[in-house]
Amino acid sequence: MSSDIARKVEEFWRAALTVPDGQEDATFFELGGESISAVRLVSRIEEELGIWIDVGDLFEDDPNLAALIQSVIAKAEDASAA
Repeated sequence: MSSDIARKVEEFWRAALTVPDGQEDATFFELGGESISAVRLVSRIEEELGIWIDVGDLFEDDPNLAALIQSVIAKAEDASAA
């Protein structure tokens, strides 16, 4: 399940942000992330994966793709354990 989540989050990330070659480890802000891209990204995660992510986390944590995937997977695991 976590590999499916990782693939989807990467798809959503690339749809919301422009990721130039060689910048795959860049953070949300380094890739030009702003409020509209944050809302788009979080909305797709919520709508398609059913995992709630606080849009504020993108602004506070400024994650790269790997960190965001880790966070989404952790939230999915927490939700399934509850």
